[in-house]
Amino acid sequence: MNLQLINLLGALSLALADAQLEAVQTSSGIGTAGCATLVALGHHPNLTIREIAVIAGLSHSVMVRTVETLVSAGLIIKAPGEDRREVTSRLTPKGRRLRDKLIDAREAVLKNALVKLSPPDQDILHRLVSEMLDGMSLDRNQSDHLCRLCDEAGCGLNCPVEMKIRQMEIGN
Repeated sequence: MNLQLINLLGALSLALADAQLEAVQTSSGIGTAGCATLVALGHHPNLTIREIAVIAGLSHSVMVRTVETLVSAGLIIKAPGEDRREVTSRLTPKGRRLRDKLIDAREAVLKNALVKLSPPDQDILHRLVSEMLDGMSLDRNQSDHLCRLCDEAGCGLNCPVEMKIRQMEIGN
């Protein structure tokens, strides 16, 4: 395997990750955990704190504090879950607006990264990245974490990560 390609891919992935995190934090004024929470609740209202923690890749206690901070800021509201031990959350109108703003900031960063590629090269990259993500998608929790800042509407039903996980779930 080409060692330079490995280095270039590593550098690119870190640069893109860093740029995305900076963009969403700067546009929203909240931390990464809060951003992941807003995005997750935008896709899946009424998630439990435990479910959000899995998506964000954080501990339950960190997510409890994050949810409390977002409630205090008027970005989400809590409601009782299926049993008394669970608490679910959903976005307020203010939270939806902030979520949209951070999704737009992330999209701008990624569009900027693609701007030098011709449309045919973008098509090739699309195919290659889809194949790579398919190969890296291991299970539902890992895939939800992988796509924690994604605008799921952008992929729709053709998300390679979601398609792989559905395939795996059907096969089990």
